[in-house]
Amino acid sequence: MTESNRIEYKRELSNNLEREAVAFLNYHDGGVIYIGIDKGGQIVGVSNPDALQLTIKDRIKHNIQPSALGLFDVILEQRDGKSVIKIILASGTEKPYYLRKYGMSEKGCFMRLGSATEPMPPAMIEELFARRTRNSLTRIRSPR
Repeated sequence: MTESNRIEYKRELSNNLEREAVAFLNYHDGGVIYIGIDKGGQIVGVSNPDALQLTIKDRIKHNIQPSALGLFDVILEQRDGKSVIKIILASGTEKPYYLRKYGMSEKGCFMRLGSATEPMPPAMIEELFARRTRNSLTRIRSPR
């Protein structure tokens, strides 16, 4: 069990959760974050998994823009008798996704490169936003 472009392991819930989630929402295939598995793939488990699941859901729901509702699922799994939380993230259609507190900037937009999460370059942010705006404008019906 090793990390890849679609899999991220976290020993415990950290402040980087939203950053990793944004990178997977912006990635063309989405991805999975496991909490309770360390970087080496060893299962360490989590304590109080029910409260942790609610915390994760609330953090993704409130700290990422545009809304990621419907694009993620938080699942409790048992592995080797230990509780592990699996966060499945789909690729979003309203890219770029970003951290609400930093806005659509290099500090707020992230992308997945191999098994790493990197800040998104400004040119890519602008291109993704322009594509999203162009797509939404073509759906508006003219009153004439």
